[in-house]
Amino acid sequence: MPRLAALGFPHARGPALELCADAMGFFFVFDDQFDGPLGLDPARTARVCQQLIDIAHGATPATGSDPCTAAFADIRARSTRGAHAAWTARTAHEWEYYFAAQAHEAIGRVRGTPADMTTYLQVRRGIAATDLPLSLGERAAGITVPAAAFHAPQLRIMRQAAIDVTLMCNDVYSLEKEEARGDVDNLVLVLEHTRSLNRDEAVTAAGHRVNRRVRQFRELAEQVPVLCTQLGLHRRERAAVDTYVAIMTAWMGGYHAWQTGTLRYRTAPEVVPASGPGYFDQVLHVRPRNTTAP
Repeated sequence: MPRLAALGFPHARGPALELCADAMGFFFVFDDQFDGPLGLDPARTARVCQQLIDIAHGATPATGSDPCTAAFADIRARSTRGAHAAWTARTAHEWEYYFAAQAHEAIGRVRGTPADMTTYLQVRRGIAATDLPLSLGERAAGITVPAAAFHAPQLRIMRQAAIDVTLMCNDVYSLEKEEARGDVDNLVLVLEHTRSLNRDEAVTAAGHRVNRRVRQFRELAEQVPVLCTQLGLHRRERAAVDTYVAIMTAWMGGYHAWQTGTLRYRTAPEVVPASGPGYFDQVLHVRPRNTTAP
């Protein structure tokens, strides 16, 4: 996780880098909690994730919360301390999307077959949480992108492209692990199912989708200087936009560099087997239904 943080967040230093590393650790431990029975129970998954959604929106974690919930509460508190109100509001929704999407991944596991491409993207973009690393990158770099620039068509499309490049590449690297555990929200599996492709054809098609998004990102990046002029941005605002583009670029490249070397997606005997639980311990628990958060 420290290596992923270093590769993916080159602007982060000191406490900001520690926060990014802790967030990466949380994502993977949390994700692995659904490799067992919990991941086959959509209703229970929705209940456990609601606990975390409440915290994302400002609720105080219940006394005696499980370690996973306590860890998220700590990450959320550290990330929002001194943050711009707009960033805090936006990331509350991003965390909500991430947590809420877990139940829909569980529905896919129960169904047992991949969904259509549109449905897959809606679920996968949620469970991948790739909006959040980009937002954490903004926070680590200490920038606030002007709203008119952040929501410009060019930058919104670039952000979506950066998200899709990351998750689509990951689907290729994690394919064997996910397929063995019954996960169906994987680009390669969706392409096989919806286009009647064999494995090699589906992997090639996935690569084409990634390449198209990379080209789109690069083409739009060339339009950003003119956009800044059209919006009348001052030097500091332009610098923030330039840094934002660099953050998205670094996350795509950094995550790819990390996933090509991590043991997480390998099936060697000394690594947790693809067919077994991916977690070292069950650290996420559902509170009884009659318990309410303070």
